[in-house]
Amino acid sequence: MDISALVQQLSGELDDQAFKASDILAEKKSAEVIGEMVKLLDHPNDESKILAARTLGLIADHREALDPILQAIDKNPKIAGELLVHLENFDLSDKYVALFKLSLFGSFKVSSLAQDLMDHKEFDITPRVLKKARKAWHHYENNVKHDELYELKKLEVEELLTELQSFMDSE
Repeated sequence: MDISALVQQLSGELDDQAFKASDILAEKKSAEVIGEMVKLLDHPNDESKILAARTLGLIADHREALDPILQAIDKNPKIAGELLVHLENFDLSDKYVALFKLSLFGSFKVSSLAQDLMDHKEFDITPRVLKKARKAWHHYENNVKHDELYELKKLEVEELLTELQSFMDSE
């Protein structure tokens, strides 16, 4: 089956063959497949977006697909968790701030998934990354209700930022 026919199976109303088509496309691992899946991240059908992210996640660590998936996560809060879960196989070493923001501002599911990625992946932590993380935290602090949940989040985040600063100081 050709690539365009497989991509068509992921577009619009999905049938029981959509996951199989996703698997076949992932096995092809071609630049054409990656390009088509990136385009599909903008499809009006949420299921098509999720399958595109799934396919890209199965292909694994193609840098050109990472930013489009993160943009799709930002543009589609309703399905952000379903998209985020497919980042597991990507090199996220330079995406700490993006994940940190998702952990702060995302839904419970998105926040939990982002935190899990932050806990289990390795990151390039630089002074600039720390500065951007602090800036995101200050934005969060100034834009949420200061209730019990905020206080818990504050304790966690301030401990995290302190640990990152200690790491930077020891380098």
